[in-house]
Amino acid sequence: MIEHIELFFKSIFIDNMVFAVFLGMCSYLAVSKKVATAVGLGAAVIFVLAITVPLNWLLDQYLLQPGALSWLGEEYVDYDLSFLSFIMFIATIATMVQLVEIVVEKFSPSLYNSLGIFLPLIAVNCAILGGSLFMQSREIESLGLAFNYGVSSGIGWFLAILAIAAIREKIRYSNVPAPLRGLGITFIITGLMGIGFLSFGGMLTGGDEEEKPATETVLEVEKIETEKAKELAENTKTIE
Repeated sequence: MIEHIELFFKSIFIDNMVFAVFLGMCSYLAVSKKVATAVGLGAAVIFVLAITVPLNWLLDQYLLQPGALSWLGEEYVDYDLSFLSFIMFIATIATMVQLVEIVVEKFSPSLYNSLGIFLPLIAVNCAILGGSLFMQSREIESLGLAFNYGVSSGIGWFLAILAIAAIREKIRYSNVPAPLRGLGITFIITGLMGIGFLSFGGMLTGGDEEEKPATETVLEVEKIETEKAKELAENTKTIE
């Protein structure tokens, strides 16, 4: 349970918020003019990540990793299909995006029209592919953790695009200098948000190392003091 909670917060505040700011720039900047549109796209991204990350985890575990085909027989143990990771991951993502597009068009035509071309572009959104690639590099151990990682990564992207949309709605009525109006001030805000999101990394990863027992610490201090005493004695003899 603790492992699930830790992965949940790390993926929200470290991985996908940074993805949204630095990688998924196309949809992040284009669809963040209004909060309502950003909420719709954010919900679609959460859904896509929640489905594609576990599916890609299964593909990685039972098809792509070195030796993953051992379930087919001993003659397949040496097969390594990891070079197909990008193709398989993108194919899975594209399939799910098509499903999302059909559902949104059916139940919310207004949202479908407001998202426009950026809804199908979720298929090539770097944040979506980044979720699966980070899942692979983090070597997530179970399907449940993969689902947790997908949902929390989507929530991180959702919070990031919601924040920039709210800010852009406010600065629309602000006295922004003429050269910075439009994308100029948006890029500046995006950079500041990226720095802010990266600062969460130290907060969430600072306690990973196990504390040494007090006895070991005392022994190390005594050892250092003994070495310093020997060094001081040798220096004194040299001077004499």
